[in-house]
Parts: sequence; structure tokens; C-alpha cells
Amino acid sequence: MNDFKPRETLTEQVAQHIENLIAFGQFASGERIYESAMAKQLDVSHGCVREALLLLEKRHLVRNVPRRGTFVTELDEYFVRSLYEVLRLYLTHTGANLARRWQPEDMEKLESLYQDMKEAAAKGDLAGFLTLGIEYTQASLTYADNYFILEAIKDLWPSARRCTFATFRQSNHQVLEDNLEHMRASIEAIRARDEAALADILERYARHQCEQVLKSLQAVEKAG
Repeated sequence: MNDFKPRETLTEQVAQHIENLIAFGQFASGERIYESAMAKQLDVSHGCVREALLLLEKRHLVRNVPRRGTFVTELDEYFVRSLYEVLRLYLTHTGANLARRWQPEDMEKLESLYQDMKEAAAKGDLAGFLTLGIEYTQASLTYADNYFILEAIKDLWPSARRCTFATFRQSNHQVLEDNLEHMRASIEAIRARDEAALADILERYARHQCEQVLKSLQAVEKAG
């Protein structure tokens, strides 16, 4: 039975469905996505799937090869290192603005999301944990004050989500603990309006996450 249930625009929901298949490893790195098969599976038009794949190409999850088809973006060392380097740069910039300008309601929101993520981690609810992580990032971007950074992070976040799940498959408990530890330290630095400490936390976290993803990919490669 098909569990696909449109909620927003049909194209966006098809894109979200395929994004989830990629993020949770049901489509492998480099695997071809057959437009006709996906259209049949979801009972939608070929045009709808084509538009969805164009959205996912913008989000760096697939690549279209002329006269060959659409393929899941290779999750290799170059891609992973590039992703975390750019995320670190963007989030350090926006984090500095947040540390300088946060209001009490901002801190309340971050603390609330942190507690919700702790509960999700305790339950082993990865999907819920990742969804809350997206909300946390969005809340931390309140004072980004830069259209291009906001749009770039929006398009990069699906790949970050994909990488997080890649590490979860190898060591789920440790990945969740690492994320929570990072969040706790970040919140305290933001509360103290300590931009230098926050930048250091984000840099160390990005480096650590990058190495964890690469380690997970190497383990999968050896097992295969």
C-alpha cells in the first residue's frame, strides 16, 4: 500500500518523498532514479516527478546527466568536506548575529527545542530528532539578515540531514549525544553573547561531524 499523502503542492510533496528516500538511504549514493517508475509508484504524472527532481537538484541531492538520466549525488569525501566547510562559514556568521542581538523569546525557543530533542533522543526517534534539528537551525537563523545565506542554508540542509543519518546507521546513540552536547554548548555561548566561543564550538563541531560522516561512509564501503 502506498503511504504517500500529499499535504502541500504535489510537486513539493513528491520532492519531499524522494528527499526522504535519499536521506534515509533507500536510494544509494550514485543510484539512478527512474522517472517513470517513480511516477507510477506515487500515481503522479511524469511532469510532476521531473519538476520534483529539478527541486532536488537545486538542493544538491541529485544530478541530471544529459541523455543518461537523474542520479543520486555521490556522497564522497569531496562532497562531505565541502558541505561542512560551507555550513561552518554560514552558521558562524549567523551565530555571531544571534549572539549579539538575541531577545528572551529567542532563548526560550532554543531551550524548548533542546528539551524536545533530548526527549526524541531518549526515545530513539531519529526522524523526530532530525525534524527538530531543522527547527533549531531555523530558530538560530532569526538574525541572519542575509537573503543569500538563508537560501543557501535551506538548500544545503537536506544534504546535512542525509549525512547525519549516514552516521546514525553506524552509531545512533553517539550521534544523538554529540548533537545534544553541541547544542548545549552553543546555547550557553549564545546566552553569554560570546561570539568567539560560539565560533570555536561551531568549527569544532563541523570538523567532528565531517570526520564522523567520512568514517561511516568508509565502514559502509568496507562492508560492501
